[in-house]
Amino acid sequence: MFLVSASANAQQINGVPGSPSATTTIPGDHLPAPPEKFGGKIEREVTKSKPYWPARIVPPKGAPNVLLIITDDSGYGVPSTFGGVIPTPALDRIARDGLRYTNFHSTALCSPTRAALITGRNHHSVGYGVVAEQATGYPGYDSIITKDKATIGRILQDNGYHTAWFGKNHNTPEYQASQAGPFDQWPTGMGFEYFYGFMGGDTNQWEPGNLVQNTTPIYPYVGKPGWNLMTAMADEAIDYMNRINALSPETPFLIKFAPGATHAPHHPTPEWVKKISDMKLFDQGWNKLRETIFENQKRLGVIPQNAKLTPWPKDLIKEWDQLNADEKKLFLRQVEVFAAYVAYADNEIGRVIQAVDDLGKLDNTLIIYINGDNGTSAEGQPNGTPNEVAMFNQANPGVEEQLKYFYDVWGTDRTYNHMSIGWAWAFDTPFSWTKQIVSHFGGTRQGMAISWPTVIADKGGIRHQFHHVIDVVPTILEAAGINQPTMVDGIKQSPIEGVSMVYTFDKKNETASTTHKTQYFEMFADRAIYSDGWIASTKVLRPPWVTVAKLPSPLDYPWELYDLSNDWTQYEDVAAEYPDKLKELHDLFWKEAEKYQVLPLDSSVAGRLVTPRPSLSAGRTAFTWTRPITGTPNGDAPSLLNTSYNFKADVEIPQGGAEGMLITQGGRFGGYGFYVLKNKPVFTWNLVDLKRVRWEGPELTPGKHVVEFDFKYDGLGAATMMFGDYSGIGKGGTGVLKVDGNAVATEKMEHTIPFILQWDEALDIGSDTGTPVDDNDYATPFTFTGKLNKITLNIDRPKLSPEDIRRLEAAARAAGDGPSADAGKTSAEAAAPEVSSGVGLSLLQKVELRLDKREGCRKQAEVQKLGLLERIQFVRKCME
Repeated sequence: MFLVSASANAQQINGVPGSPSATTTIPGDHLPAPPEKFGGKIEREVTKSKPYWPARIVPPKGAPNVLLIITDDSGYGVPSTFGGVIPTPALDRIARDGLRYTNFHSTALCSPTRAALITGRNHHSVGYGVVAEQATGYPGYDSIITKDKATIGRILQDNGYHTAWFGKNHNTPEYQASQAGPFDQWPTGMGFEYFYGFMGGDTNQWEPGNLVQNTTPIYPYVGKPGWNLMTAMADEAIDYMNRINALSPETPFLIKFAPGATHAPHHPTPEWVKKISDMKLFDQGWNKLRETIFENQKRLGVIPQNAKLTPWPKDLIKEWDQLNADEKKLFLRQVEVFAAYVAYADNEIGRVIQAVDDLGKLDNTLIIYINGDNGTSAEGQPNGTPNEVAMFNQANPGVEEQLKYFYDVWGTDRTYNHMSIGWAWAFDTPFSWTKQIVSHFGGTRQGMAISWPTVIADKGGIRHQFHHVIDVVPTILEAAGINQPTMVDGIKQSPIEGVSMVYTFDKKNETASTTHKTQYFEMFADRAIYSDGWIASTKVLRPPWVTVAKLPSPLDYPWELYDLSNDWTQYEDVAAEYPDKLKELHDLFWKEAEKYQVLPLDSSVAGRLVTPRPSLSAGRTAFTWTRPITGTPNGDAPSLLNTSYNFKADVEIPQGGAEGMLITQGGRFGGYGFYVLKNKPVFTWNLVDLKRVRWEGPELTPGKHVVEFDFKYDGLGAATMMFGDYSGIGKGGTGVLKVDGNAVATEKMEHTIPFILQWDEALDIGSDTGTPVDDNDYATPFTFTGKLNKITLNIDRPKLSPEDIRRLEAAARAAGDGPSADAGKTSAEAAAPEVSSGVGLSLLQKVELRLDKREGCRKQAEVQKLGLLERIQFVRKCME
């Protein structure tokens, strides 16, 4: 087997030292490499002197190109390569030309997996215990990759590689993503010379409001109907490869290619939707799909022949035959669009792989194709959702409303769509659970294929060794013959925590024991510990589709134990049979947790979205803008959620009138806009695309005006959540639109958005990027045609009185949230969670009762003939 020789790590100069064409490889222990000593001669006259050029740094001879591909929210049973029914020929190609890995693991969530992927360290070690948008002020959770943990981009760049990153970047702190930077935690600051992609967890593929090139926001879709980011980023990657090949054909590249697919929103092109729909892959439902995938997996050899299919969760998710005709119709549409997105993305990935082949570079290119950064997502709720932003704000239309208003536009630019949880569970076959759950393999097992034609001779082989996403960086370094640096920019580097998988490339090691002996898992206090073929896992106490739940202390979670040498799928809990082994692993978990910054454990999900974090707006209540500016992301923009506020815009209206955006945040799927429309001032609140509340004034006369919007919030604000009480958020209020101090429109809002605005959109002043808050009023960019002299915003956040605090503390104690809440309960009772969300589900034995009650509440809402949002809110209140 050919690999780069270890001797390549010694510094050596190729060519004539000091000549313009000289190159050098470096030891790589210190980055950047110290400057080369001048080897020429300097006299007083140039004619008596001798020039000497420092040698250009290049990687060791034979170092491969690296194409690192990772898709999103895609479980083990999604692609055809691992038994799925959705065709993924590009992944099939890599598996056919190289190896399939059946025992490779993620962290069960986006940012954390990606942070581990580019650093070779555990996700808590690099500050990503959760996604960036939920960062808290602890080292394992602050979303900061510290300087002692250089990325693979930085290491390869300083060793002479070209480096680029295309697609999703979920590893910049939310509060550092604006044009004010700092940029050291952006891809270009982490060693990737070129970046073309989106900032954050997901984006609208038709109109991505958070797309950047290097560090500059761009909007290439404007005026281009049918433009789609999936194709655009493949085009960009292909163009990049051809460009650097023309300029520097001998220099290897590292390309990270990370599509938004198949994270919500599911946005394939219509052609792909038709292709998949015509195949009728899902007409028999999710239970039959699961059986089919399981059979395929055994036939392909990607699960053992004695593996058992884990049971369907009848107490949580209906079986397909229990659904009515409307539910089946809607859910089939949802899954066909999802599957089309899978196939479409794989096709575009295939174009990138083919471009490498067309350049004649495929033989010496290490391609690592990871299917998903976690299991398939169940965040779409039991009925799916036409708007993921609505789901995170606890407002989601039922089946009837989705069929009526969204069925025909599912997957288009008019939806931010996600599918029903039944499909998510099926696509994680043969395992149980889904994304967010680390204790069970449905959340962490990823199908992966690796090819390197020059090296891997066992083409089409299968490898079953346990490995983890932290093993990718050491694998790349060993393949390239490059050492991990001990110092970068004068900062001592922490050890890489993964192990190389290169040993698996050799056929003789097909059945060798894994070199990755121990691995902890933790997410939202759900946790597990793997060690030498055993895994101890906590019992799942919060389904991933429930974002607000009252749970016992993480220290009281029950534990399960699985013998993976005889139980590939975590089918049989053997904790009662092996109590000593369980205790051994339980103790090992706490050692690993302390070692890798996992503590303190925190089971909250939605609450972390509104956790105070550093930002450009932190601690401020007054803001002034004196010129147009676009692209300030949510993490740095002032938040208007759960508070009172006042906007004043000092404008000049020309003769003949004006129109355009004054200030906006969010867009089609949730946000607000303050603008002039046909010379009339308008303020619109878009309540997650389910309702729009609008204030409109009379036409403005030519000249100077102050247009003002004042909102008084009725609730106690987000501070009530400190007491486990969500009553302070999402309340209503009264808005007043004024012109020159005179009220011209007053409207009462019954409810406001509680948790989050549309996250792929920005705060814009003077025009609107991304999507409109109301498509009936305008199209972007909707630049203001008058003169905008100044806009001010003043925020008056609610403050809890001493009486409020006493009342909330008493209510928490009475509800069982206090320190003695579980006194007198058995351990089983104490471990059973109480779900308290608008989803309308509790856990296990209560689910059917709650579903019946939800149906009764929905029928009451229908009788009252309420509007769409009012119906959703009525059902939520009825369920409470």
